Amino acid sequence: MRTCLMALMVVMGSLTLRASSHPWFYQLRIYHCTSATQIQALESYLNHAYLPALHRTGIASVGVFKPLETSDSAGKMVYVFIPSPSLEKLLTIDQTLSHDAVYQAAGGPFLRAPYDSLPYARMETILMKAFEDMPSPSKPMLTSAPADRVYELRSYESPTEAYHQNKVQMFNQGGEISLFKRLGFNAVFYADVLSGAHMPNLMYLTTFNSKAERDQHWTAFSNDPFWKQLVALLQYQHNVSKAEIWFLHPTDYSDL
Repeated sequence: MRTCLMALMVVMGSLTLRASSHPWFYQLRIYHCTSATQIQALESYLNHAYLPALHRTGIASVGVFKPLETSDSAGKMVYVFIPSPSLEKLLTIDQTLSHDAVYQAAGGPFLRAPYDSLPYARMETILMKAFEDMPSPSKPMLTSAPADRVYELRSYESPTEAYHQNKVQMFNQGGEISLFKRLGFNAVFYADVLSGAHMPNLMYLTTFNSKAERDQHWTAFSNDPFWKQLVALLQYQHNVSKAEIWFLHPTDYSDL
């Protein structure tokens, strides 16, 4: 069974992610740093040790994103998006890498950094499950340089679990995901948060060639007749209590 799963993941680990009828699982690691030195050490580790090691496990499409330079979080945060069709794989990835001698050697300075020279301040991990209307991640079809792109990460918190499920339904059965697709939002994922600090909530990531293109897409979304009809339905009222938005761009070594 494991052999078959590994073979499947290697096939899926091409640059273009294949569609799946079974929801994938996602891990989002957010590293918080306090200095340029920490950011440099972290990015060196991700580029030369962590991503190559994940690739060897069959996870070939890993996203690494940083806040836009105009963001208050610029130079302080790094986001690592790890998709897998297997929840077990994500839960045991650290154990798997502990037996990877190449990774342990390449990541040595980061993994075994002394207490007085830490490569990051804190790390948070968010575990998610893909929505049924987009059960696997997608590689953005963009033409601009990575540094010019705008990746918009959103989190929608709900007042209760029932309202949260209502908002998830709005994305799936309600047709919100279909609207995003029709308008060309180039989403990487839509997902239900299974474990995180702001539950109940969902998260999704849309991508654009530029900030101007992003603004144009959201104007089209807000003015779309389908959206106006959907958002006005009584059954979908009050299902979001807090929305957070982070503007990111991919690093030059990101797979997504």
